[in-house]
Amino acid sequence: MQTKEQSTENKICPLEIAVNTISGKWKIPIVWQINDGKKRPSEFLRGIAKVDRRVLNQQLNEMVEDGILVKQSFNELPPRVEYSLTETGKQLVEILWKLNDWGKILIRENKIELQS
Repeated sequence: MQTKEQSTENKICPLEIAVNTISGKWKIPIVWQINDGKKRPSEFLRGIAKVDRRVLNQQLNEMVEDGILVKQSFNELPPRVEYSLTETGKQLVEILWKLNDWGKILIRENKIELQS
């Protein structure tokens, strides 16, 4: 009995890891911005309403640690930093497009009106 409980507690759930990796209010909008060609933090600040610079930097760093983004620093004055998607990040974009399509189905089925 005790062995079964221990194995259940230590079991790794891939879905939970995936969801935790992209959880964060601004992570999905950041991925969309990068997918649209934006690479610099200042571009994210302009493209994502109401995001705080400190929170943005925290989420960018988490995404670099999780292997979704690559950070490139340029030795220039003023300093310049750019982010790009890794292969894992590009795979995430494909999944997000599928989620977007599923969201459209839910909107249609539930007759939800989109807010502008």
